Amino acid sequence: MDEEYANYYTSQIMEILLREFSSPDEEMKKVVLKVVSQCAGTDGVTAGYLKEHVLDEFFKNFWVRRMALDKRNYRQVVETTVDIGQKVGVSEIVERIVNNLKDESEAYRKMTVETVEKIVASLGAADIGERLEERLVDGILHAFQEQSVEDVVMLNGFGSVVNALGTRCKPYLPQIVSTILWRLNNKSATVRQQAADLISRIAMVMKQCGEDALMGKLGIVLYEYLGEEYPEVLGSILGALRSIVTVVGITQMQPPIKELLPRLTPILRNRHEKVQENTIDLVGRIADRGPESVNAREWMRICFELLDMLKAHKKGIRRAANNTFGFIAKAIGPQDVLATLLNNLRVQERQSRVNTAVAIGIVAETCAPFTVLPALMNEYRVPELNVQNGVLKSLSFLVRVHRRDGKRLRLRRHPSARRCPDRP
Repeated sequence: MDEEYANYYTSQIMEILLREFSSPDEEMKKVVLKVVSQCAGTDGVTAGYLKEHVLDEFFKNFWVRRMALDKRNYRQVVETTVDIGQKVGVSEIVERIVNNLKDESEAYRKMTVETVEKIVASLGAADIGERLEERLVDGILHAFQEQSVEDVVMLNGFGSVVNALGTRCKPYLPQIVSTILWRLNNKSATVRQQAADLISRIAMVMKQCGEDALMGKLGIVLYEYLGEEYPEVLGSILGALRSIVTVVGITQMQPPIKELLPRLTPILRNRHEKVQENTIDLVGRIADRGPESVNAREWMRICFELLDMLKAHKKGIRRAANNTFGFIAKAIGPQDVLATLLNNLRVQERQSRVNTAVAIGIVAETCAPFTVLPALMNEYRVPELNVQNGVLKSLSFLVRVHRRDGKRLRLRRHPSARRCPDRP
C-alpha cells in the first residue's frame, strides 16, 4: 500500500483502537495489541504520529501490573512495545518504563527488563542520554538484586544493557563487580550460578573499559571457588574463568596459569556434561595461547584424563577434547600425545576408538602429517583389527582435511588396506 494511504487508513483505525485500549475484555486487548503492532510496522506511519497520538494512551492502559501476571498478555505487551520502539527509538520507550525497574511487583520488573533487553539488543544504546543511562543502570541493578527466584530474563537483560552501553559502563563497573562478588558468596546455589554467568556476559566490556584489575580480582575469587560442590554452579564458574582468560590473555591472567591448570586436571574427572565441556574449553584455550606456562608432564597428565572424554555422549565434549589434543601436541610435540592415542585404539568401546582416530588426524593436521605418518604406518603392522581400522580412519580423516584445504597429500596404498571392513 502507498505510504500516504497507509498513513490515512492507520489514523482512521487508530481512533477505534484508542477507544478499545481501555476495554475490560481480555480477548479484545490481545487483538488491539496485535493491530497496534502491525500499524507501528507500516511504512506510512511516522514516529511523530505514534509519539503524539498513541504512546501516552498505550503505556497508560497496557503497562500496568495486572498485564504482567498473565503470560499471554505479558508476551504480547512486550512484543508490541518492541515493535513501537523500532519506529520511535530506544530512548522514548526506556524513558517511559525505566521507573518500573524499581516496582515492588517482581513480575512487572521482569516484564520491564525483558522489554529493555529486546529493544536495546535490537537498536543499541546510542540514543540513550547520560541521565537516562544512570537511571537505567541503577534500575537494572536493583531488579537484579531483588530477585526472589533467579531468572534467565534478568541475566539476559543485565548482560544486554552492559554490552550495549560498552565503554559508557566504566563508572558503574565497580558497583556491578561488588554485586557479583557478594552474590558469589551467597548460600543459594542458583544465586552463585547466576553471578558466575553474568561475569561471562560482561567480561568483554570490562576489557574494553580497561578494568584489568577488577578482572584479576574476579579471577582470583573464581579460582578459590573451584571446589564448588554443585556441578551446575561449577560449570558456570569455569565458563566465567574461560571468558576472563580469553579477554585478559595468558600472561596477564590472575591467578597465574601455572597455578590454575593443575587445579583443572582433577575437575576433568567430573561426569557432569556442563563441567566437562567448560573445563575442556578452558584447558584447550590455555594450550592454544600459553602452552609454555605449564610443563610437559602436566600436559601429559591432562592427555590421559582427556581420553575418557572421547566416549562422552555429548558431541560438543568429544569435539572439544579432540581439538585440545591438537593444541597439546602442538605445545609439547606430537610423539608423546600420539603414543597415548595409538594405545587407546585397543579399547573395546567403538565410539572411543572412532574419536581417537579423529584426534590422531587432528594431531597430524596441527603438527604436519610427516610427524605422524611413520608412527601410524608402523602401528598398522599390529595384527589387531581394531588398531588397523583406527589407523585407516585417521588417514581417511587426514586426507579429507587436506582435500578441503586445497592441499595435495599422496599416499601409496598398502595392499591390505584396499577395503576397510568398518567404514565410518
